[in-house]
Amino acid sequence: MSIKNLLVAAGAAIATVAAPAALAHAKLLGSQPAADSVVSPAPAQVRLRFNEPLELPFSKVKLVDEKGAVVEAAKVAADPADAKALIATTPGLHAGVYRVQWTTVTRDGHKVKGEFSFRVK
Repeated sequence: MSIKNLLVAAGAAIATVAAPAALAHAKLLGSQPAADSVVSPAPAQVRLRFNEPLELPFSKVKLVDEKGAVVEAAKVAADPADAKALIATTPGLHAGVYRVQWTTVTRDGHKVKGEFSFRVK
């Protein structure tokens, strides 16, 4: 095998291994409160932790109660100690089920969104 063919084969192998990583999007690793959890007392904030740093200006967190009413977060901010975490300060939540709907853009420019629920006892 010539040097040229060897370099082409090595480049193709590297591209095959690196491609999945380049196409990866941010994933929600965890939250507080956790998805499907039951909490008491009501949380003062919802914390979302991702596997990549976030672009705060393009990040949103919305809470929707069991009647479909939107409960506005008082503030949505990056965690100053963790560029991969987003914190939404919640107003006083009453007992019931809440859906957390989130949207963010990671530093690689990809928009991702998701949702999960928790219940306040």
